[in-house]
Amino acid sequence: MSAVILFDGVCNFCNGAVNFVIEHDKAGYFKFSPLQSDAGEELALKYGIDRIETDSVILIEDERAYTLSTAALRIAGKLDGIWSGACIFMILPRAVRDLFYKLFAKYRYRLFGKQDSCMMPTPEIRERFLS
Repeated sequence: MSAVILFDGVCNFCNGAVNFVIEHDKAGYFKFSPLQSDAGEELALKYGIDRIETDSVILIEDERAYTLSTAALRIAGKLDGIWSGACIFMILPRAVRDLFYKLFAKYRYRLFGKQDSCMMPTPEIRERFLS
């Protein structure tokens, strides 16, 4: 069983987060796809994701789509080591979590910059990306 993380492929922070997940997901539970790719667009459409409202990270797991802070914390919960402890923040009301998530997402380009095109995975991790 695996899950798919859709991410903003031109966002430097998002690309760094994908690399972080790969490094801390030794079992290879997560697969990845930029939102800007054909596969990413198809999955967002299939799960009825509003791309205006959600443009940073989407987790598709067990035939359900999770967005905003819920996606990020569910991803953290599956990581190796102490990172899985971040899911403790799920006890906070979703409205509060999402407020902080949306604020960070709004300014992520200013803080970390963006690229002109989506990242190209290295040959070592290419099989974890949907095409």
